[in-house]
Amino acid sequence: MFDPVIAPSGTLLGLLQRGRGDGTLHALTAPRAEALAALEHCVLHDPRHDWQVENRSLYYARLFLDLHGGLDAVEAHLFDPEDVLDTDESRTGLALAVLGHLASYGRADALALLRRYAATGSNWAWALDELALRDDDTALRALAAPVLARFPADAEGDAELAATVRDAFEPRPWRLWAEDPREAIASRVRTAHEAGCFDRWQRQMRPTGPRPGWSVQAVFEWARQGLERGAALHVPAARCLVAVAGPEDRPEIIRAARLGDDGARCTALRYLADCDDPGALDLIEAAFADGSGAVVEAAVDAFERMRGSAAVERARGWARRPDPLGAAAGRVLACRGGTRDRDAVLAALRDAVRSEGPDAATLWTLVDGTGRLGITCAAPVLRHVYRETASSHLRGRAARALAATDPSFAAGFAVECLWDCEETTRELAARHAETGDARVVDRLRRLAADPAEEAEVQTAVRSRIGPDVPLA
Repeated sequence: MFDPVIAPSGTLLGLLQRGRGDGTLHALTAPRAEALAALEHCVLHDPRHDWQVENRSLYYARLFLDLHGGLDAVEAHLFDPEDVLDTDESRTGLALAVLGHLASYGRADALALLRRYAATGSNWAWALDELALRDDDTALRALAAPVLARFPADAEGDAELAATVRDAFEPRPWRLWAEDPREAIASRVRTAHEAGCFDRWQRQMRPTGPRPGWSVQAVFEWARQGLERGAALHVPAARCLVAVAGPEDRPEIIRAARLGDDGARCTALRYLADCDDPGALDLIEAAFADGSGAVVEAAVDAFERMRGSAAVERARGWARRPDPLGAAAGRVLACRGGTRDRDAVLAALRDAVRSEGPDAATLWTLVDGTGRLGITCAAPVLRHVYRETASSHLRGRAARALAATDPSFAAGFAVECLWDCEETTRELAARHAETGDARVVDRLRRLAADPAEEAEVQTAVRSRIGPDVPLA
């Protein structure tokens, strides 16, 4: 999947792509045709950089309801001939999830589309999972025949069916089909379920990797072989060293961290850092100076995992370095530094935004640290990250940091956060948004009454109930 093209944050499309609360608020006051066009663009061209963790479906479904939007464009997208050619679930997953939420809100047209797509579409398993949560037994039983017809009645088809049943996210349809009155269907599903259980048991009985009795050198060799195959095994290998190595093995591990091959060096650095070994910091600095790209990356990661005061003190010296180790030092201070480190963390935050933009991965830690340390003068940078980032998770972190650093948050961004696509951001807003704004009171009422809203958000809403917020 290619990275999506995100429109500027000042446009309606850009706001909706980001899942910002202001997107909904602007859409509800924009010309309806324009708002629906932007909404459909988002649903049919997933705007998320990480579609597996970022939320958009409930956000878009609610806006479909508010705009009384039809589903013709969604239907055309699902049943386009491209569905046969591009079977990646990211092409249709967001549209199917939106349909699932609309079905929960009582939209019969959404339910019908899900049933039809589950019977004929390439991403049928996703549609079936949506139906498993919302449809009745009769409708689900009607899908048994078209779904099973996808698997040929031969050894290869039976094996594929067994794997599908074994890995099903929502097991309800398969359990219904295993009890289907049509014996041919029930027998095939039961057989597939048994084969899947047996396969899982076999895999559990065939562990790979280090075993008890391995030596330190054997663990290093396993990590080297993995690196040659393109698999970075130094993290599990370091965990193995914890069980394998004793105090007498420290000199060998130190040598590997300084002079070993890349697999051994990465493993040893990770192990020594996790053990907070007194020599780890010097070895990390040496690895950064003369190691390969893989070793440098492992050294930086190992340093960020260190928890001791020595690592924090070293970070204070390294934070001035204009390289990845200096950037890592800024993140260490953001996580574990004290008030004396505020200037260093703020400088790291500003440098990251200036050099890498509002979507830089390093910002996640720096934004959290800015809020933790209460760096009030960072509020302008945090507002910029909040407005511009395409990541709804990073925007939520920026909102939390602003709640701790910006006195205007409660009357400003907290209000729009009540409409945000991420439930954690809505929960934050429910706890902070000033209720003097009539929009806040109305939104709290709606969140409290919405059966699709997350329990944590509704708990936060209830905590605000009082004489000034008559939600009932």
